[in-house]
Amino acid sequence: MLQFGIDLGGTKTEIIALDQSGKELLRRRKPTPRDSYDAILNNILSLVNDAASELAQSYTLGLGIPGALSYQTGLVKNANTTCLIGEDLKGDLERALKQPVVITNDADCLALSEATDGAGAGFPSVFAVIVGTGCGGGWVVRGSLVSGPNAITGEWGHNPLPWREDSDAVLNCYCGLSGCQETILSGTGIRLQAREETGKDQPAEVWVAAAEAGDEEAKGVLFRHHRRLAKALAAVINLMDPHVIVLGGGVSNIASVYDVVPQLWQEWVFSDSVITPLKKSVHGDSSGVRGAAWLGAQADYSSTG
Repeated sequence: MLQFGIDLGGTKTEIIALDQSGKELLRRRKPTPRDSYDAILNNILSLVNDAASELAQSYTLGLGIPGALSYQTGLVKNANTTCLIGEDLKGDLERALKQPVVITNDADCLALSEATDGAGAGFPSVFAVIVGTGCGGGWVVRGSLVSGPNAITGEWGHNPLPWREDSDAVLNCYCGLSGCQETILSGTGIRLQAREETGKDQPAEVWVAAAEAGDEEAKGVLFRHHRRLAKALAAVINLMDPHVIVLGGGVSNIASVYDVVPQLWQEWVFSDSVITPLKKSVHGDSSGVRGAAWLGAQADYSSTG
C-alpha cells in the first residue's frame, strides 16, 4: 500500500506518494486558493485523485493543515487560512474519497519528519517550528509526537511575546487577540513590524535581500526580528528544554537567524549556559508533506494535536 501525504500551506498545496520503503514515487504542487473552502477542498481532491489514477494502487492518506481538528466537534479550528475554520474537512474528504483520512497540524508533520531523518535525528526531544505565513510548533519525544487534550501542543505563535519592548508592535491577530508572537515573528510579521518601524510596506523577502546587500535600515529590521525570535525561543527553552530546535518555513531560509538568535537568547534563558542547537530543517518545505505521509500510514485515523 502506498503512503500519500499532503501539505496544505498558505501559498501552495503539495502531495507526495511514498512506497513502503519510503521511496518517493510522485510529487506535485498547486497554488492554494486563499479564501474559498470549496476551492481548497476541490484542490486537494484533484491532487489525490490524479495521483491515485496515475499510480493505480491503494493508499493511506495523511494531511497537514495550518490548524487542527477540534476533539469536541471534529471541525477545523485555529487555522490561519481562516476559511477552513468550522468546516468538516475530514468528513468531506472521506466522503469524497471513500476512505479514511488522517488530519493533523502541519507543524506536527514537520516535527515528525525532522525528528525521524532530518535535523533532529538522534536527539531525544525535538521542538520544531514553522515560521512562515504564520507560526506553529510540534513536539517530538523519543520519536513520538506529543499531543494534549486540546489539540494545541506547540502553538507557541499564539502566546504574547515575552520581555516586550516599546518598539515591539502590538498587532491584531486573526485569532481575535492582539500581540500574538505570530503577528511579528512570521514572514508576514516581518513585513507588518517593519511597516510600523519604517513606514515602508515591503515583503519580508525584500527586507532580507536588502540586508544581505548591506542596507543598514534593512539590517536593523532583521536584527530586531531576530531579537524577538530569540526571546520567543528562550521562553520555549525555559519551559521545555528541548535537545534541539528545528526551524522550517520561509523565515528558516534567512541565514543570519542561526548565528544571531543563539547569541542573543542567552540573556533570557534561565541557565548559566545554553547549548541548545538551533538548526534549519533538512528537508525544507518538503518536511511537512513527508511527515503527513508517515502519519497517514501509522495513525489509527483519529486526528492528533
